[in-house]
Amino acid sequence: MTRNTALILLAMVVIACFAVPYLVIGQVAAWYGSFLFWTLAGVAVIALNAVAMAGFKGDD
Repeated sequence: MTRNTALILLAMVVIACFAVPYLVIGQVAAWYGSFLFWTLAGVAVIALNAVAMAGFKGDD
């Protein structure tokens, strides 16, 4: 996966983090739906950041 693809997917996850809680699961009273969403979104952000930043080199 290229850096640009990872950044585009990361942007989509960030947009979903705003849209899903208000539009999709806003009327659901159970807590486990939002817990599952935020857990999966967090894992996705961590993984996509790792892919996007894999090519960076430190100043040695």
